[in-house]
Amino acid sequence: MDTLNFWEFGIIDIIDVTLVALLLYYVYRLVKGTVAINIFIGIAIVYIVWQVTAFLKMELLSSIFGGFMSVGIIALIVVFQPEIRKFLLMVGSTNLGRRRKFFSQLNFIKNDSHSDTDISAILSACKKMGASNTGALIVLERGNSLDFLTNTGDKMSISVSQPIIESIFFKNSPLHDGAIIIEGNTVKATRVILPVNNEKNIPNRFGLRHRAAIGISEKTDALAIVVSEETGQISYIKNGEFTMYKSIEELETILKEDLE
Repeated sequence: MDTLNFWEFGIIDIIDVTLVALLLYYVYRLVKGTVAINIFIGIAIVYIVWQVTAFLKMELLSSIFGGFMSVGIIALIVVFQPEIRKFLLMVGSTNLGRRRKFFSQLNFIKNDSHSDTDISAILSACKKMGASNTGALIVLERGNSLDFLTNTGDKMSISVSQPIIESIFFKNSPLHDGAIIIEGNTVKATRVILPVNNEKNIPNRFGLRHRAAIGISEKTDALAIVVSEETGQISYIKNGEFTMYKSIEELETILKEDLE
């Protein structure tokens, strides 16, 4: 009777284990910080218990957990529909040839390089626009290419600076309507029309800009900054959720971390 030798690992086995680890890590990064992370952890626990009961030959428990896993796959597709859609979009639109390398986009390998986006200039412009109740919607591109949205607006190639952002969203400017997309430290498009989220319940004080920011951050890994035209409040939206902060300095720190 042959015994299993765990040391007989071939190159295919190593590739197999590496790809599974990469997939699990990628999924974790995708749902991290969202409500889905709790569901993901719960599924992982149930799966581990199922495998343990099967290994210990606990037939009754094993069959119960096995039935749950087999039937529950349909429910999982429904529950994780936004995450699955986002995952497929990320796979299909990852910027392979851009400034950031492929693995750094997956956040699988961290390096010492930082985003060259001038966050300080962006937030200074937002603070000044907020003081004058000038509405603005700024989208920061990360791993997902947003080229499919640039065609809805005007393609640009302008270096990010405080005066540029303020002039774009100046109320009498022909470019102020819609969103701007920033890739790296370049404004790549203005007057962009974003998908609006109509499903999530948000307070009435938030308008179309906020719904558009929620929509694009749900469907891609982009980050969104919104300046309210009514209140002048600056909102930061990531993964379809509002991110709280206490000061503009704290928001700058959060943005720099999210763009690394």
